[in-house]
Amino acid sequence: MTDMVVKPGAKIGPNAILQLVPVLEDAAGRDFTSHVLAIAGVFELPDPAAGLMDEAPAARLHQALRTEMPDMAPMLAREAGWRTADYILEHRIPRFAQVMLKLLPARLSAPMLARAVEKHAWTFCGSGGFSLVQSWPPVFEIEDNPVVRGEKSELPLCHWHAAVFERLFSELCGHSWRCEELVCCAQGARACHFRMTRVALAE
Repeated sequence: MTDMVVKPGAKIGPNAILQLVPVLEDAAGRDFTSHVLAIAGVFELPDPAAGLMDEAPAARLHQALRTEMPDMAPMLAREAGWRTADYILEHRIPRFAQVMLKLLPARLSAPMLARAVEKHAWTFCGSGGFSLVQSWPPVFEIEDNPVVRGEKSELPLCHWHAAVFERLFSELCGHSWRCEELVCCAQGARACHFRMTRVALAE
């Protein structure tokens, strides 16, 4: 695992850990999950009721997953991202707002959701710098993304983030949205760059 640059006091939402652990347990068992958690220095799971947590343990866990299970890590991170989005839908986005977004055409609902994502970006990007580059179709950037900070890769690594975005937009702004990370900080880019596209445009 790479040496991370830790930013003191930086926080991230606990779902960065809480949604990944059960996915890892289902795929590899509790013993191996405990092994990965120990590598990441996570000896106690965060309390979801306590609010934000230090970003460093969460980032180390995602990096430990990629180190210990390089072939399965993208799939597991996507599943954890999907579950994170489901948690957000269940607990963080008011029902009336969800109904409103679903009733609107995607051309209106997607920019509204994109601005809401921007407003609450601190919950999933920690000390990284989030930017809404374009509202239609939505394009996001996370500069200095802590989840991949210090890593080197030929391919983008932010499957968890992409899955969160993809699930939220597919649920609230019409089906068949896809999120592609075009470039990643781990590739040496200035920012992780995510583009939303809609596979089937049927209003």
